[in-house]
Amino acid sequence: MLKKEFVIGLYRTGAIKFGKFVLKSGLESPFYIDLRDVVSDNKMLDMITQLIVEKIGNLKYDVITGIPYTALPFATLVAQKINKPMIFFRKEKKSYGTGKDIIGKFNKNDVCLVIDDLITTGESKIETAKKLSDDGMVVKDFVVLIDRSKNAKEEMKKYGYNLISVITLDEILEILQNEHLIDDKKIKEIKDFVNNPVSLKSAIKENRLTKLLKEKIIAKKSNLVLSLDVDNKKDFFDILKQTAKSIVLLKTHIDIISDFDENFIPELLTYAEKYNFMIFEDRKFADIGNTVRLQYHKGIYQISSWSDFVTAHLVAGEGTLLGLFDNFDKGAAFVLGRMSSKDNLIDENYTRKTIEIAKKHSNMVSGFIGHGKDKYDLQSYKRKLPSGMLLLVPGVKLQKGYDNLGQQYLSVEDAMLGGADCIIVGRGIIKSENISETAELYRKTAWEIYKNKLGG
Repeated sequence: MLKKEFVIGLYRTGAIKFGKFVLKSGLESPFYIDLRDVVSDNKMLDMITQLIVEKIGNLKYDVITGIPYTALPFATLVAQKINKPMIFFRKEKKSYGTGKDIIGKFNKNDVCLVIDDLITTGESKIETAKKLSDDGMVVKDFVVLIDRSKNAKEEMKKYGYNLISVITLDEILEILQNEHLIDDKKIKEIKDFVNNPVSLKSAIKENRLTKLLKEKIIAKKSNLVLSLDVDNKKDFFDILKQTAKSIVLLKTHIDIISDFDENFIPELLTYAEKYNFMIFEDRKFADIGNTVRLQYHKGIYQISSWSDFVTAHLVAGEGTLLGLFDNFDKGAAFVLGRMSSKDNLIDENYTRKTIEIAKKHSNMVSGFIGHGKDKYDLQSYKRKLPSGMLLLVPGVKLQKGYDNLGQQYLSVEDAMLGGADCIIVGRGIIKSENISETAELYRKTAWEIYKNKLGG
């Protein structure tokens, strides 16, 4: 039996290992399957090709691809075997030459069959489908060699994709057990993990400001962050007066206030104390440590003296955080892990790097700013974030849509069900006919969903 021979080959070559392993998703697993070295084993490659070809016989597609990097040789061999065109996409974007992300010939609306080695959560598959669809292809089916998940097929179906697994984890364990290569204790440990995965995210320690904001969310029954982007004091405080009772956090752009003076900050702090909200200066710090330290603590705005939170781009690395908060325990950052503007340059590799840095400096980071194309995309993003850190979602309106400047908007419902702890709303409130009533509508809508997620 080909499956049996393949599984025994996995074990004999060390492609399946037992112990403690940290997965890409942040989970700690008692087993690990690594197919990268299989490319050097022609016998194993032959078996993989046969197994996949047998599984995809009834599918309809125009081209084949594999998810970089492990699945690329599998997809190439399968494409050659069944005489179908092969394409592949660059994992890193190309900024020179033709700038093409997809290598190989295809036509617009071609149906692309995607092959991968493993599936655990399906996140990399969704990212792949987005890349291919952005380039004009249609993705319907994913074929994975090994399904080590609990319910990936059901999760992928939510996004409209069909998942086909060549072999499941249960089949692998059964074969290894029958061959006396694994004992009952280890099988139980593995199955317990799959049903109740252990996340290393619990190790994150919340900083003081994170805890305080969470307390205020509950106390005010509000998840609403108001983005108060106006350019003069009168409009600023007129709007704040109408919305202060509904918000838990005020997001400012202090440098756009044309008539800023020494009275502005004291008046702002008076409102914050009276109405029990925190202040978030959306000054996107993105420079080297020494520069951001001066920008934060010095200058005419003295941001560190009044703002609870600021925003940080980590394009310059962790030095930005250290410059802002090292030896200073009165502020924290929300990191830009994703953006809501159309065609922004933040990709998944950058997002993952920001998460790694934030996790390392949880005393300086309270959470992330991030957007998604829908609630499922946002859920995928939320799962990657360290547990305990907050997710603030911008680009939220009562109804999903776009504006004429390329801003993408999620609905309040999609944002909250996608995992938002707070929603950031600007023009949807400040441009409305009745600012006070609209702010309260946003607050109530978001809070009801959040309350239900908390269990009432």
